[in-house]
Amino acid sequence: MRSRLLPARTLAAVVALAALAGGCGAGDDWSRPHAEPTAVGSLAPGFSDPAATPAPESTITPRAGSWDDVRPSEDYRVVLLTTGQDPQTRTLVDAVLTWAEENDVDLRTIAPTDPHQYVASISQAIQLKPDLIVSAGNDLVDPLAMVSPNHLDQQFLVVGAELAEPTENVTAADWTGASFRGEGLGMSSTYDPASFTPERAGRAIRAGVAAVLNGMTGIVIWLD
Repeated sequence: MRSRLLPARTLAAVVALAALAGGCGAGDDWSRPHAEPTAVGSLAPGFSDPAATPAPESTITPRAGSWDDVRPSEDYRVVLLTTGQDPQTRTLVDAVLTWAEENDVDLRTIAPTDPHQYVASISQAIQLKPDLIVSAGNDLVDPLAMVSPNHLDQQFLVVGAELAEPTENVTAADWTGASFRGEGLGMSSTYDPASFTPERAGRAIRAGVAAVLNGMTGIVIWLD
């Protein structure tokens, strides 16, 4: 995994750090075009209904492990967008880092600490033109709901939460005990911090990426 950390304390800092994130190899230079990512491996029966592609905003409940044989093709470019130091968010972040390491993903991280910079940080992530932006942290849900509809060519994956009205480019991997959908809706009555286990967070990133790679986007993947 080629990982870069881009802390977003101010927009100027984010831009400056992004410019320094190119690394030393040609594979690290995101300004260069690369092949469109594909799924390596196939979804097993039970991930979704084979007779119909899930409609946007629908929810599917894949059979456990039906995504296990799917990984991204070489040089998959991912930005991890995260904020918050609560145990739930840290568990999600650790799961994304582990997945990226195991799949040799070209990963960069933007971690805003100032709420006033959340929207700017999402915009900066989009400017990097990754194959996928993964969001971890409840505080990013409302900013994502503002920004993502204006960038339908950019794929997003929200782990451990979801948008109330996602557009076709925002996929979520969620479960009972998570399912935060924005401040306007308040915290779910079933929210349970203890449900954010490394195992469940690992399933969320793997199942979510498998869905995106197979063109099933704009949906909620329910992992109970």
